[in-house]
Amino acid sequence: MYIGSVSIRGLHHLVYEIVDNSVDEALAGYCKNINVTIEEGNVICVEDDGRGIPVEKHAKTGISAAETVYTILHAGGKFGGDSGYKVSGGLHGVGSSVVNALSEWTEVTIQRDGGIFQMAFERGKTVKPLERIGDSDKTGTKVRFLADSTIFETLEYEYEVLEKRLREMAFLTKGLKITIEDKRAPKEEVIDGEEVEIKPRKAEFCFEGGLNSFVEYLNKNKEKIHEMPIYIEKDGEVPIEVAIQYTTSYSENIYTFVNNINTIEGGTHLEGFKRAVTKVFNDYARSHGILKEKDLNLVGEDIREGMTAVISVKVKEPQFEGQTKTKLGNSNVTGIVANAVSDALSAFLEENPNIAKAILEKCISAFRAREAARKARELARKKNSMEGSTLPRKTCRL
Repeated sequence: MYIGSVSIRGLHHLVYEIVDNSVDEALAGYCKNINVTIEEGNVICVEDDGRGIPVEKHAKTGISAAETVYTILHAGGKFGGDSGYKVSGGLHGVGSSVVNALSEWTEVTIQRDGGIFQMAFERGKTVKPLERIGDSDKTGTKVRFLADSTIFETLEYEYEVLEKRLREMAFLTKGLKITIEDKRAPKEEVIDGEEVEIKPRKAEFCFEGGLNSFVEYLNKNKEKIHEMPIYIEKDGEVPIEVAIQYTTSYSENIYTFVNNINTIEGGTHLEGFKRAVTKVFNDYARSHGILKEKDLNLVGEDIREGMTAVISVKVKEPQFEGQTKTKLGNSNVTGIVANAVSDALSAFLEENPNIAKAILEKCISAFRAREAARKARELARKKNSMEGSTLPRKTCRL
């Protein structure tokens, strides 16, 4: 229910849930570094330098707050009324407890309040309550866990999948440094009929450019219509960050995120973005005589041809459609995003007429190609229809 499946996708989701907790600390301004390690035997270790999970006794459960977070559903600290988090990547408040329940064992080490604290679990049950094991002047949380082989179809993590997701997280959180290291023993894989040794790998991500860096990365092998991405940022009830860059390609490439969660099915933030982009480009084209009075408006698909965009919104109480957080449902976000993008994009086009003209030439070219294809299809259908309805020839008897 909470991780989507017990396939390899669900297995990777366990890692994301724990990393999300660390990223939430970064979004709140308390964490600068996150280290993810795939240890031998497919043990996952996630360590951050945030504040550390609270260790005092929980008022309602009578056990430590840290143990409560890992054993009781919907008890995540970020879901309280005064959690200290403006926004959070989690949906249900169950990330830590679900990962714990779906793991053969989990070990949590916390540094805060001048001490080092540790607790351990087996299949969600506490086997070692939180205890202080030493002193420390540092802060942070380290979580190690082994997914339950009786639940998941495989325990073999795919390094490339985790690396891609962690890179995204780093792009979406300016200045956050994320490392991933695969410490599993080298293995043999057959590539193009030959056995190749896959050695341990390591990657480090930190992007001060945020979404601009993300878009530039996505377009690194494409010919750009304008060199610098169009960047939009607005704070407020729903903080919004958008980066747009056009290339000479024929496809659109749009990524959307809510609280750093990749909403692969889009949702209300994507709807607001598309609505604004379509209106702004049509209004600009009309007001500057690029589209004449008799001309039809450009449609969304014409305007988005060749566009690469990343949209990131921070929503305090996100409502997602589906348990795996793939489509945003908050209706108020549509208008908020549409207004922010309309204002900023309109201003950009007015201030950069050469870029506006180059993009609109691309859009109009896409419109003409679409119209030509439509007319060709209609002509072909008409021709086939006439050929199919040919009357039989009249015969004469001599």
